[in-house]
Amino acid sequence: MSAPTDTDVVAVVTGLAAAAQKASRGLATLTTAQKDAVLLAAAAAIDAAADVILAANAEDVDRAEAAGTEAALIDRLRLTPERIGGITGGLRQVAALPDPVGQVVSGKTLPNGLDLRQIRVPLGVVGFVYEARPNVTVDGFGIAFKSGNAVLLRGSSSAASSNAALVDVLRGVLSDNAVSADAVALLPSESRDSVTALIQARGLVDVVIPRGGAGLISAVVRDATVPTIETGTGNCHVYVHADADIDIATRIVLNAKTRRPSVCNTVESVLVDKAIAADALAPLTSALQAQGVVIHGDEPGMEPATEEDWHREYLSLDIAVKVVDGLDEAIDHIDTYGTGHTEAIITRSLQAAQEFTARVDAAAVMVNASTAFTDGEQFGFGAEIGISTQKLHARGPMGLTELTSTKWLVWGDGQVRPA
Repeated sequence: MSAPTDTDVVAVVTGLAAAAQKASRGLATLTTAQKDAVLLAAAAAIDAAADVILAANAEDVDRAEAAGTEAALIDRLRLTPERIGGITGGLRQVAALPDPVGQVVSGKTLPNGLDLRQIRVPLGVVGFVYEARPNVTVDGFGIAFKSGNAVLLRGSSSAASSNAALVDVLRGVLSDNAVSADAVALLPSESRDSVTALIQARGLVDVVIPRGGAGLISAVVRDATVPTIETGTGNCHVYVHADADIDIATRIVLNAKTRRPSVCNTVESVLVDKAIAADALAPLTSALQAQGVVIHGDEPGMEPATEEDWHREYLSLDIAVKVVDGLDEAIDHIDTYGTGHTEAIITRSLQAAQEFTARVDAAAVMVNASTAFTDGEQFGFGAEIGISTQKLHARGPMGLTELTSTKWLVWGDGQVRPA
């Protein structure tokens, strides 16, 4: 069978989007109990289908290894029984979270007797474009479904088998619970035409969320005619202030770099204050090198840093280290090279911490804590759908509330507006 033509792909995506739009109208009327029952059933069904899902994932991993894919990307792609347990645990967490749909945001009674209430409502149809990690397939479904949205999933071709197996399970659960299976659909991933069709399906898709590398995100934001929530790359920094506890700084940097180097909240650059560098650099770099981290910088014993290194989101066991002359230079460096994701300061000075948090422009700013905490589950949201680095509608980890909009309900008893 020949590959679909461009027109075929557009027709497929448009058809799935129209079906999702129809399904979304039914989702908006589901009770919290109904949605939670589906999410718990989905978790149980994925657990039961673990062998099938792992076999499908093994196909993806084998193809990636044969193609010479780098280790960090294969790590993002690979599923294990433990990671499947994390996926289903995420669904159960989402089921246990408060339902934002119908929540009253504000309200008042006007002097003319009109009663106003602003309530949360689903966005409608959410398009989700993402790379590699198949766990994101289920995260996207869970968050979208609990917030009353249908979701169109466009994963990468590298995870095609894994994603297909997972979505088959999810659609079966929806049908078994008398909910339209079209509330979740997996788009073709063989060509980029399906991405273009999705992000230009204005009138059928209400919002698109890209999650992945800088190239993917910039392409979606550039070409979309559907409103887009930008989830940016994570060139995250840790600034070791002049009044830092060196042991705490070392522990935090190690955690932020080596816990899972391939994720977006990993620290990629460390800024060490000149006033503490003589004492802090040796234990910090030794601890990193002991964990296999390659250090790029301007100090002796480091790989010489280029301008590109300060911009890099390595997503690997690499890190850039720079000595800076005080708080102002640290913030200037972050302003120049940061991506607005997560920035951290290690300090015992309340004044320095307050100035850093006030001046640094990022979705999350940490004081004496690892950048790894910028995560929907860690923030108590359950599984997140992404970390927004933009400033409109949603910023930071995006949970249930961030996948809702609002509408006004106005109740009267015959009022008319005066001429």
